[in-house]
Amino acid sequence: MHFDASTFDFLLQTYREHLEGQKHKKKEAALKSGGQTGGSTGPRGVQTQLRCELCDVACTGVDAYAAHIRGAKHQKVVKLHTKLGKPIPSTEPVLLAAKAAAAAPVKRPAPSKITVISNKPVSAPVAPPPPVVVVSKVEEPVSAQKMEPQSDDEDGDRAGGQGDIQPVGHDYVEEVRNDDGKVIRFHCKLCECSFNDPNAKDMHLKGRRHRLQYKKKVNPELPVEIKPSNRARKLQESKLKKQKQKASLKRQRDDEQRWHMEMRSDSWPKRYEEDMYWRRMEEEQMYWGDQRRRMVPPPLMSRPGMPVPPLLTCVRRPDSPDDRHIMAKHSTIYPVEEELQAVQRIVSHSERALKLVSDSLLEKEEPPVETEAAEEGDEKGTETPPRVLKGVMRVGILAKGLLLRGDRNVELILLTAKKPTITLLKNIAKNLPKELQTFSEDQYEVQAHPEEANIVIFSSKEPKMQVTISLTSPLMREDSASEKDKQAGGEAAEKGVAEEEEPADLLDKRKCLENLASLRHAKWFQARANGLQSCVIIIRVLRDLCQRVPTWEKMPGWAIELLVEKVISSASGPLSPGEAMRRVLESISTGILLPDGPGLKDPCEKDTTDTLDTMMLQAREDITASAQHALRLLAFRQIHKVLGMESLPASKASARNRKRRRDGTEATEGEGEGKKDKKEDSESA
Repeated sequence: MHFDASTFDFLLQTYREHLEGQKHKKKEAALKSGGQTGGSTGPRGVQTQLRCELCDVACTGVDAYAAHIRGAKHQKVVKLHTKLGKPIPSTEPVLLAAKAAAAAPVKRPAPSKITVISNKPVSAPVAPPPPVVVVSKVEEPVSAQKMEPQSDDEDGDRAGGQGDIQPVGHDYVEEVRNDDGKVIRFHCKLCECSFNDPNAKDMHLKGRRHRLQYKKKVNPELPVEIKPSNRARKLQESKLKKQKQKASLKRQRDDEQRWHMEMRSDSWPKRYEEDMYWRRMEEEQMYWGDQRRRMVPPPLMSRPGMPVPPLLTCVRRPDSPDDRHIMAKHSTIYPVEEELQAVQRIVSHSERALKLVSDSLLEKEEPPVETEAAEEGDEKGTETPPRVLKGVMRVGILAKGLLLRGDRNVELILLTAKKPTITLLKNIAKNLPKELQTFSEDQYEVQAHPEEANIVIFSSKEPKMQVTISLTSPLMREDSASEKDKQAGGEAAEKGVAEEEEPADLLDKRKCLENLASLRHAKWFQARANGLQSCVIIIRVLRDLCQRVPTWEKMPGWAIELLVEKVISSASGPLSPGEAMRRVLESISTGILLPDGPGLKDPCEKDTTDTLDTMMLQAREDITASAQHALRLLAFRQIHKVLGMESLPASKASARNRKRRRDGTEATEGEGEGKKDKKEDSESA
């Protein structure tokens, strides 16, 4: 073909404009970056496409393929394959010859592929599908395998959550075809539902809903896991959570009790009650904080009869001024480490020496008595005489843990097998110094007081301590009961039973009964009062008050312990030291100590006994008036005067919460002077 000059120039100009055009530059850039655009053509005019093997989708360009990869459809298929445990092909695009020249014929799919898709005979000739779909279907064996019935077991084995579940009810899933014979969806006759994806068919056959319908309508013996409802699951979770909380609280209480008992028997950890108080306050604050976060506020406007959730009462802050003052006072009256070690040393030495004295008295007893059975040859006929000294128990402030700084005297109770006598007491006092020297290098002085029914051991090493060992026996209490029986009827006297003559040098019975009562008091206190929060702290503070203020000296110590335990245990919840102190003063201010009041019944006595019987009327009125005055001081934030200490500076939290005045000029000088005068008057009062 020959062109003239003008035609050639025109074609050359057109070619140059094409090279400068945007379409040519775009294709050139795509070729340089390694991809193919949708409009690029291969050899002999064949158009190329990019196909996603996972979704079986052909894209006509790099941009379209990137948009498909980021799209929701592709991500959904990725999640489905991940859940089923199926392999996920690479996201690298596959170059696919989708459209050739006009003369290139389009191949139809193989008949075998058509028979795999459907088991029904084809009634009408199948029209050729679009070229892209045909090529992808022919070259995608995975999609064909998903729809094959033979591949269900394999898919079930690969499934992550349903690998051990076999699909059931294949015959009840029908294939719905279009006019061309192509499967367009699946329909389950059991569940009356339809779906398009073969993967959804496999999942449906393994699903719980389909299996329940299959069990209901076809096979009642098919095992199906019972899935609890959301409400039942939440109830079960809340129940397990409550059980864990109860178990943890019980474990903490057991640890605290074991720690406390070890402290009583073995050692004296410093600041035990303070550590327990702060630990419990922290747990209580965390609990109430969690409750307030969960609290649902009541509706502003509610219908009549609609229940309104009650608001939880907010507990007092653990760093309130009253709490801080009481804890500061408690730290000043708590015994120092040297005093605690000295008490522990002299008590342990005394208990060990009494054990050695008991062994020596047992050796001095008469030899074993041979009975008639022994004469006949029975080895069990010999009877070993019982020990004279049965055991030693800690009582008083030693057993209750109420020691204060400066306390130098602790008490022990020595139980005897028989009624204690003056001779036995002097014999024990005589042997104690020798036994103490056998294992201790400390110098001790032992004094016997028969009129008081006790023995006192003094230590010579600073800080000097003393232990009072009181003798008693449970037989002394039985005698009092037998005397009452004699007065009522005297059955033993009527039968003429000859009683054993009592020794002439018996110790004072009243003292022995008081010692037995103190033993019962110690056991009651360890069982009832030691576990109450702030109880031991408040009793220590009140003991210090009784030592400082003459008015409170007439208050019996046992009555104070009973009163504090009753006040704290009757509260609706745990009390901080400030709240417990205020509640105790309120109970005394109401007249509980007065003669016409309820009184304080002794829980350790069988008969009704008032622990306040030893108090005079004037002493009761004075203590009641003093408690009322102390309560007024607490109301005006002057608890430091009640405790006998200097006022503590305000904490940062209280200073931060203090309200500020809007304008400094609002308060005149007269008002400021008036308030200052009022403050001075209150302090002078």
